[in-house]
Amino acid sequence: MPESVIAQKAPFAVEVEAGQDYFWCACGRSGKQPFCDGSHKGSGITPLKYHAEQAKTLYFCGCKQTRTPPLCDGQHKQL
Repeated sequence: MPESVIAQKAPFAVEVEAGQDYFWCACGRSGKQPFCDGSHKGSGITPLKYHAEQAKTLYFCGCKQTRTPPLCDGQHKQL
């Protein structure tokens, strides 16, 4: 199974807009973290779609080790 690259050892705080779709980078290779820019192609890892139901600040995982993708669950503290 392909491994993700750690983009950063902290979450990315993002103001999401209600009704919008976001594609979280699961591979860690994107230059537009925490979102996908297509850099995963050929890695065997695909982005994860997140649909925002309401406008608010969310913390997207930066270490790519979360057990609750795409949101941070604190796994970066174990690295």
